[in-house]
Amino acid sequence: MKAWQVAELGEPAEVMTLVDVPAPEPGPKQVVVRVLAAPANFPDVLMCRGLYQVKPDLPFTPGVELCGEVVAIGAEVTQHAVGDRVVGASTMPYGGFAELALMDEPLAFPAPDSLDDGQAASLYIGYQTGWFGLHRRAQIKAGETLLVHAAAGGVGSAAIQLGKAAGARVIGVVGGPEKAEVARVLGADVVIDRHQQDFVEVVKAETGGRGADVIYDPVGGETYARSTKCIAWEGRILIIGFAGGEIQSAALNHALIKNYAIVGLHWGMYNLFDPPAVQECHRALTELADQGLINPLVSERLPLEDVAAGVQRLADGATVGRVVYQASSTT
Repeated sequence: MKAWQVAELGEPAEVMTLVDVPAPEPGPKQVVVRVLAAPANFPDVLMCRGLYQVKPDLPFTPGVELCGEVVAIGAEVTQHAVGDRVVGASTMPYGGFAELALMDEPLAFPAPDSLDDGQAASLYIGYQTGWFGLHRRAQIKAGETLLVHAAAGGVGSAAIQLGKAAGARVIGVVGGPEKAEVARVLGADVVIDRHQQDFVEVVKAETGGRGADVIYDPVGGETYARSTKCIAWEGRILIIGFAGGEIQSAALNHALIKNYAIVGLHWGMYNLFDPPAVQECHRALTELADQGLINPLVSERLPLEDVAAGVQRLADGATVGRVVYQASSTT
């Protein structure tokens, strides 16, 4: 089979190579899938660079989430059968940027019929992150104001739609007019271009000086530091990640004085500590998709040959919505 492999660490366009490799064989509780679609995620970039918390042995195939058709099952698999269409996490080193991939049975979920392959492939990481962040960690309520940073990116775009589905008023922060238009299409009530506006001042103006009740921050660094200046009394700042490259220290005296919470989210740990909650989350997301309340924005659908270039564009911050490898035989 053909697969993109990383044999040395570096920038995706420089270290990803399209090669012929043997097809994976399923372990007792694993399934092999024909990849229908696989989106690029920032963890794929970090894995190529050797900077992600998961460091697969070299060589490996990136592509941490996917939609696929089950073609082989392990001896102890009970939840899936050959022919099932599933979404979820790939199992390294057999990631989604290939013709075939490997998945552990607990991390493969039924694909919603209401979403096409590219959209379904994009439902797992970004939307589960958003659901656990907004509902389990921040306990967002209808009528609250949600501020989403990097609102045109993978996790940010999901947070906009999930916030709207929860009844929140959503303010999205983006960088540039193209990304601003994407945030508007996704449903943001107010869109801030950080190159042209100070998001702190806009949030204060839009909330009558109160600030945002929930701030969704996948950027970190200076973005986090400035977010503390527009968080509401008893607000919650959700720490999603550090795409900006800087891990900012928290001024805890400020959190005390202003009475806000700094809430961390390591979404992947729910698979270890609370697997039933992950199943609940997928059911909730499927219902929202079936109701048309969430609809992953796939901006680019790439053939296998163009995947490395797409991952590099994500690494360079030059993408909007989701960039997805989609097999040519799918819809």
